[in-house]
Amino acid sequence: MKSMTKLMVVAMVLAAALVVAPAAARTVGVGTVDGNTVYNISPGDTIYVGEKNLAFNQSESWGVLTGGRLVHFTDTTANTTDKNIVISDATNFEVDSGKFGTVTGDYYVFRPGATIGYGNQAGTVFVDIPSVTLDVVLNKSRVDSVNGKTVTRDTKLDFKLDNNLDGFKGLTGVNQPTMKIEVTLPGGGVTTEFGGVTLSGIPVDGTTQNKVNVTLDKAEAGTYTAQAKWPSTGAGASFYNKGYDSKAVTFEVLTKTLAISANKDAVVRDNSFTVTITGESKQKYFMFVKSANLKENQYPLIAPGQNGVSNATWDVYAANKADGLFNAFSTDNVPGLNYTQAWVETNAAGTRSIQFNTSSFTDDRQFTIRVQDLKDKGTYDEVKVKVEKGEVTVTASGTGVYYIGEEITLSGTNTDSKYVYLFLTGPNLGTNGVKLDDTTVKTKTGGGTTNFTRVSVETDDTWSYKWDTSSLGQVIDAGGYTVYAVATDVTKDDLGDNKYDTVGVTLKSAFITATSSGATIAKGDKLTISGTAQGNPSSVNVWIFGKNHRELAKSASVESDGSFEYKLESGQTKDLTAGQYFVVVQHPMYDDFGVVAVGTILQGKTPNMGITSVDLSKLQASDAATALVNALDSPNVDDTYTKLTFVVEEPNIFIDPIGDKEAGSKFTISGTTNLAVGDKLIIDVTSAAFQPGTKTEASGFSSSSGSAVVQKGDGANKWSFEVDATSFKPDQYIVKVESIETTTTATATFNVVAGEVTTQPTGNVTTAPTGAETATTTATTTTAATPTTTPGFGALVALAGLGAVAFLVLRRK
Repeated sequence: MKSMTKLMVVAMVLAAALVVAPAAARTVGVGTVDGNTVYNISPGDTIYVGEKNLAFNQSESWGVLTGGRLVHFTDTTANTTDKNIVISDATNFEVDSGKFGTVTGDYYVFRPGATIGYGNQAGTVFVDIPSVTLDVVLNKSRVDSVNGKTVTRDTKLDFKLDNNLDGFKGLTGVNQPTMKIEVTLPGGGVTTEFGGVTLSGIPVDGTTQNKVNVTLDKAEAGTYTAQAKWPSTGAGASFYNKGYDSKAVTFEVLTKTLAISANKDAVVRDNSFTVTITGESKQKYFMFVKSANLKENQYPLIAPGQNGVSNATWDVYAANKADGLFNAFSTDNVPGLNYTQAWVETNAAGTRSIQFNTSSFTDDRQFTIRVQDLKDKGTYDEVKVKVEKGEVTVTASGTGVYYIGEEITLSGTNTDSKYVYLFLTGPNLGTNGVKLDDTTVKTKTGGGTTNFTRVSVETDDTWSYKWDTSSLGQVIDAGGYTVYAVATDVTKDDLGDNKYDTVGVTLKSAFITATSSGATIAKGDKLTISGTAQGNPSSVNVWIFGKNHRELAKSASVESDGSFEYKLESGQTKDLTAGQYFVVVQHPMYDDFGVVAVGTILQGKTPNMGITSVDLSKLQASDAATALVNALDSPNVDDTYTKLTFVVEEPNIFIDPIGDKEAGSKFTISGTTNLAVGDKLIIDVTSAAFQPGTKTEASGFSSSSGSAVVQKGDGANKWSFEVDATSFKPDQYIVKVESIETTTTATATFNVVAGEVTTQPTGNVTTAPTGAETATTTATTTTAATPTTTPGFGALVALAGLGAVAFLVLRRK
């Protein structure tokens, strides 16, 4: 029960403490301090940072005395604070910005000695930062600011002052804080008397104050600056020179009643320019381009949809034509037919900017733009803007010589229009030009637009176009051609004064070359058919014909530099029959391949090409190759081709005669082979005397092994192997040469002797030794069969094997 009673008492105390007296306007205290009014502050009043000479009203029930505190809570529930300021003098208190800073809002007032905590306060005051805003507005609207703008002398202005110091409401006379507005004149002088209006003693109490009907008819031309400031004496002096003045506003006064200016004296056509009209605020004026007896699209035209700009009507034209206003204005430019004239309404500052657009059709001359006050025909102004032609350039990538089918990058600049029109002239083409991407399209004539290739110009005046010469729509002749880049859509005969540039290109017919990695290869060796296909084809077709073997239209990709490769791997060539093979490499030229293989059937891409279908599997190799060449030679086929042959042989390795070698010497074993250049040979040299030795003497077995790489020879390919016989003892030695790729082996023997070397007979030694003492070698002669020749492929050179008979005498000590 006692606990409940205590809770009720605490609640009543808190309720009483939270009762705040209604906000009451401050009252004037007794006397002044340093000539400044002293204000009595009661609970609920608003005080301002920077303000001084404040007295906490002793007659009030809160009884605030010197030593009390002003406290700002961040959390009243937790009693956390961020400001706790001592009232150093309750009869003359200053809201020091150094102590209060920017922390505004409710401050709780505590009597001296009171516990700082929510619920113990004597009352509150609201602390705010003084804020004053000045603006210069049109008198007739009072909402349109001219800050930073231009006005004419016939404009009337208001100075509008807003502030947040409503804590001063109800004060009058010398006790009412006031401000002044200082105007800095173009010559540097400062005044509070401007335009017939006194700009000092303006009350500040939270309400908007307007100083109205400020006239400019006697104002000198130039820039004016206005700023509301606190006075140094009297009420409001507390805020003097403390940074609480308003921000400055500026405006410019022109001497002319109506003026027009342009942002450019000259402009390259197809670019825009802007004119600015300055006159009375919110006033309509008539603006037009004076006649130059041109077609309507040859004038600069007002950009549509602009704020404050509307088309003039026929009535305006008709009503003013008689009195000479439009005496130089042609009927081609009457209002409603184009957009060379308009009503223009100025904004609050008495200005309006209007954009004019030009195009490649705009005449290159000086134009006069006039603004007219139709209420006063003597009030007008004019500005002149010259429209000039731009320039067009064109260049071609590379050397200027290209194969038909290649892609050529055309690029350049154009400052004269938004598009570049490209056309081509040259052998057997239309004299007025043809499209780059389809030379069969005829040019339109009779004033209509052409069919030429159109390219957009970028914002930096550059343009680029990738010309694919494989998509010309027809087969054109090789030769010299001229590419035209024109700023307007006209043919060659109509270039006239239009801006254009040209670049010459030489187009050559595409072609193909090919070769094989060897005219003769051994079975199991790799074969590479490589070459160059000019004209930018994506691929070529490889055809190979041999005894019981066909490779029909196998695709080989063409690289960006025109090179291609087609490979037969070891696994493919090892099963080929020895003999002659015929190769045709087919280039598609400017379209797809005209001759194709469907299974084993040779035929044209389309039936109307006149190619007789042939089953190549039923023809001998030479006949099949001839049938393909005949089809490619058809006048209905634009494919080109190249031919070559190669021969496949049984793999062989020959060892040159070695002869006797002296123990401890170094020598070379060499030979020839029909294996491919780059093939690797494994070579073993071992002693024939392979028998157990004794513990008391060194082993009598000597050997050397290593590898050799097949090199290009003058006729047959060659190989060699260096032998170091330093550790060799006199004996008979066996040489074994082996090709891993083709599983081909050759052997020979020679003697290592002590003392003078006996010269052995020469010859090709290919057989392994048959006895321990003496080895008899068998001379082998290989003769290549005479190949069958075919028309256009040439005769195959026969290979003749070299043979010799030799004997070896084994001498042993």
